[in-house]
Amino acid sequence: MQTYYLYIVLTRTNTVLSKLIHMFKQDEYTHAALSLDSDLNHMYSFGRRNPYNPFIGRFRREDIHEGVYGFCENLPGAIIEVEVTQQQYDKVKELLNHFIVHSDRYRYNYRGLFYSLLDKPLSNENRFLCSEFVYFVLKESGITDLKMPRNLVRPQNLLHAEGRIIYQGDLKAVKPQTAIDLYAQEIRRRRLKINAL
Repeated sequence: MQTYYLYIVLTRTNTVLSKLIHMFKQDEYTHAALSLDSDLNHMYSFGRRNPYNPFIGRFRREDIHEGVYGFCENLPGAIIEVEVTQQQYDKVKELLNHFIVHSDRYRYNYRGLFYSLLDKPLSNENRFLCSEFVYFVLKESGITDLKMPRNLVRPQNLLHAEGRIIYQGDLKAVKPQTAIDLYAQEIRRRRLKINAL
């Protein structure tokens, strides 16, 4: 029988928001993403649409060397491997596909972030925090239930999801950047700057 795995990726970037959350909540990790593979090639979360603009967030595919991750020389993080059934894995893929196809419907839950800092529950069908999104997918797929309102789930809480930490340290060391990655990243940066004008 085939074994299926998902990967919860927890990080702490050097953005102002990440530093504020780290300072206010004393959490080691301030961002969460979900990956379908241990190489982190198919990693999804909610974050900045444009790495230079913290005020517009959305559902997005992420890469350890792009977006706000690209601003970090070192990227403290943890990778949690979660063993799942084929049915759970298929449900996760179905949910991710829904978010991909309907990404224009979803936005970052800034109000939910403010409420979560005050430990007040608040949910919105079309708005998600990064950890709220990861938890939503895990819960809807029958993988884990932390018994708490989804906007109150912080990246740190996901350390308590059923799974095992397979890596803790600098995530940039897990997936070294190639020359092709650097070239593609530079092209994307130029496009983002042009679009921001």
